[in-house]
Amino acid sequence: MEEEIVPSEQSELLHFVNGSNSEDPLCAEMETDGNGIGNAKDDGELFSSEKGEGSNVVFSREAPLMNKDPRMSGGCSCSVRKPKSRTSAADFDIYKKDKNGHDKKFSRQDRIELGRMFQSALNSHDWELAESLILLADPQTLNDALCITLDSIWFLSTQQELHGITGLIKKIIANGAYDFTRAALRTSFLASCVSACQSRTMSLADTVTIMAQRLHERLQECNGDEVLKAEAGAKVQKFTEWALKCIGFHSRCQGSRDRVSHGSAVEIQLQLSAFKTFLDLAGNQLTGKDFTEAFDAACFPLTLFSSSFDPGWASGLSVTAIQGLLGMLVEGGADNVNQCFLEASRFGSTELVRILLQIAQRNSLDVDVDLALGFASHYCKIGTMECLVEEGNAIAFLGPLMRAAERGCMQVVQWFVQRGCRDMELCLALTAATSSSQVGIAAYLLPHVPQHVLAALSIEILKAAGERSGGSLDGVAFLLRSDFLGDPAATYAVADNIARSEDEAVAPDLKAFLREHWSEAAFLDGLRCEQDHYVNVMRILNWGGSPMCLRDLPGPLKVAITYLPLYRECLKAGGRLFSQRLRGQLLEAARRLGGGPVDEASQGRELLAVLEHHLPPFLLAAPNVA
Repeated sequence: MEEEIVPSEQSELLHFVNGSNSEDPLCAEMETDGNGIGNAKDDGELFSSEKGEGSNVVFSREAPLMNKDPRMSGGCSCSVRKPKSRTSAADFDIYKKDKNGHDKKFSRQDRIELGRMFQSALNSHDWELAESLILLADPQTLNDALCITLDSIWFLSTQQELHGITGLIKKIIANGAYDFTRAALRTSFLASCVSACQSRTMSLADTVTIMAQRLHERLQECNGDEVLKAEAGAKVQKFTEWALKCIGFHSRCQGSRDRVSHGSAVEIQLQLSAFKTFLDLAGNQLTGKDFTEAFDAACFPLTLFSSSFDPGWASGLSVTAIQGLLGMLVEGGADNVNQCFLEASRFGSTELVRILLQIAQRNSLDVDVDLALGFASHYCKIGTMECLVEEGNAIAFLGPLMRAAERGCMQVVQWFVQRGCRDMELCLALTAATSSSQVGIAAYLLPHVPQHVLAALSIEILKAAGERSGGSLDGVAFLLRSDFLGDPAATYAVADNIARSEDEAVAPDLKAFLREHWSEAAFLDGLRCEQDHYVNVMRILNWGGSPMCLRDLPGPLKVAITYLPLYRECLKAGGRLFSQRLRGQLLEAARRLGGGPVDEASQGRELLAVLEHHLPPFLLAAPNVA
């Protein structure tokens, strides 16, 4: 039997979660004001960056910021007037000089104030003011400004906005921003959330709930320490909530109250053009590892949200942006397409699987569709299985089918059989179900295996099932009771052959079981046992000391006293065939009751009918029980 497919622990959660410092949240906890603009509870942490020990991914803790200007409190900051902002910028320029006119070092509060002013200018499309603020920023603030500006590209909609945002990105980089890794990872995550939220079936409020539920489900499926899983979940949830608040804020600015507006094809191309400009400016400052981690970050939200996507989402306009983003990351050097593809298959993220298949095809990359089919089938992700077979051309049914049969997953087994399996695949799946005592699966598969295949491999099927039985031979007993060869004599002969075999490869438990119940020796033992039983009953009836005078009872009652235990044992066994031992007992009982010879070739059902004929009717089971 093939070894069960289980993803590695590293793939259980994205490495940007596993490596995070557990003492610091992935992003600061956020409140939402009347405008829905995130506002950190601790302003002192708003612009600080975090890099957990062992982590290769850094996210800023900042959120979309609220300007403290009271005139902005009544609506979206996109409508802020420019003159006031320019006055504030001038004031800030004076403030950052000491009394001798020299630049003084920024405090954390300085960075917060400058960040608020910069985002206000960015939201109101005051490119001149934003550029003037860039000239005032220190390197750390420039890195934060790069993240804020890059995040905004997924909401731009005009050529003018494209020109303004790309101009700011160039200016920020020219003035000393250097943390391209954090900017690329953050914007990849956000872009994925934007694309996911454009499903017509989800409002932003619904998305938060769905994200939390899916994250919980995913963590439950993972192995590992429960405390670490809880910490990882909290970090991912906080950052995802930040992304959704950011999306909500921009949506309201665009006039959509509770949904992400669907960008046109032109708008999406503008957004991708802005991201391409950033990548070109970053140049070799972004390594292949950076592109790989950004690809991972972009795939993760789609894994969480995919169960709620519209049917066909991956082939619609909404997915164009994420396809373009992932494509550029692959061109830049991301080498984990197959890893993300397998992970998406495991969690049933069908739409992401479809996207990654398309990306792999466009970039001539190999993805292991057969292994992915194994993952999807192991977790019973039927929709993903269909995608992998129909669109990914997966053809390796044997391994997943056998594992499903072993586990007793009827839905997956039925799916494979209905898709069309080869005779040998069905036979091996039957063997797997038999060895695991999955009687329901074996009963379903048995009619689908051709009789000539069963006849040719009957001994090997029983031997293999016994070898892997794990202590239970219920599956073997089921096949024999079902007369799996369609010929009682042939089925009994196969069992007897194995019982008498000297082959050391035959499992001792299997050999002992067959010898005791299904061999010719068991048949003879059944005859002798029933003969002894009849003699003992007659002694009791004729010479017993019971005051009831049992020999004076009516004949049917004496038959019941003698043979009711045997009758009930036959009913309990069920099946088309009785074991040889039971058949021997029934044969002897039929001889005694019939008062004459009975053909030894008679089968159990015929012999049971003789017994039923002599039993009192009130003791008989309903006809369909047997």
